[in-house]
Amino acid sequence: MHWNEKPYHSIDYELKRQYGQKIYKLALDGGMTCPNRDGTLGKRGCIFCSEGGSGDFAEPLSTHPDIISQIEAAKQRISQKMNLESGRFIAYFQSYTNTYAPVSYLRELFTQAISHPDIVILSIATRPDCLSPEILLLLKELNQKKPVWVELGLQTIHESTAAYIRRGYSLRVFFHAYKQLKEAGITVIAHAILGLPGETKDMIFETIDYLAHLGDRGIDGIKLQLLHILKGTDLAAEYETGMISTYSLEEYTDLVIDCIALLPTDTVIHRISGDGPKSLLLAPLWSGNKKLVLNTLTKRWKEKGICQGDRYQKFNSFMDYCE
Repeated sequence: MHWNEKPYHSIDYELKRQYGQKIYKLALDGGMTCPNRDGTLGKRGCIFCSEGGSGDFAEPLSTHPDIISQIEAAKQRISQKMNLESGRFIAYFQSYTNTYAPVSYLRELFTQAISHPDIVILSIATRPDCLSPEILLLLKELNQKKPVWVELGLQTIHESTAAYIRRGYSLRVFFHAYKQLKEAGITVIAHAILGLPGETKDMIFETIDYLAHLGDRGIDGIKLQLLHILKGTDLAAEYETGMISTYSLEEYTDLVIDCIALLPTDTVIHRISGDGPKSLLLAPLWSGNKKLVLNTLTKRWKEKGICQGDRYQKFNSFMDYCE
């Protein structure tokens, strides 16, 4: 194994390599919505998305209305949990679509965040169809002060699945957003959901392969997200009628290993599972036990002996989708 005894290039390893210490992420709420919720594209969100807009772990805007107080509250919570006297942090704007606002608002919000002395990275989760030229210019300016990461929720390259989950944009839109962000010098991280209804393992591998071969060196970072069912979502309604199912722990861990083996060795793995709040998690319940998931992954990796990059190749070309 490499990368601090892990068979993949983990974000923890990469941050320790760059900063010489562990860096903690603070989930923040910028008070934005999403074109999939405000009526521009729809009002129900993506089929899997909770009312919190994937930001269920963020500091609540209702009790911390300004970003500095959110940062301080999140710092205190993590410091108590990890028994920290001091630390360095990532300001992670997670809830909903975090470039879906006027540039003037975004400039003030993000500038306040990166001006905090304990913040070393600004991380922004957004949609590729919400990156205007003015916003791209702002991100480029901010990136000259402190590193800026942009997370794009691709989920899948397959248009039929994208329509089913109500993603609301094409693969071509994702590709052009990726190109523009890279031209601006921004680190780009893509989300891929494993286990979307109707997708075979080969379809999942095609999504990972596509990300592995973007640009000259592939996507900068990737989050592998288990499809989990949250109460109150449209996906939950389908799950409860028996229309869809989820992976077992063993199925998922083997799939993660196979996906990571397709990625270049310098692709940073930001997540290998993920879950929702236990109060909302409907299935699979095993995903709420992170220790169990990580221990099972470690065991299976040792048994299979497969590391990142072991199967890195281009077994299909999807670039014609984006030309």
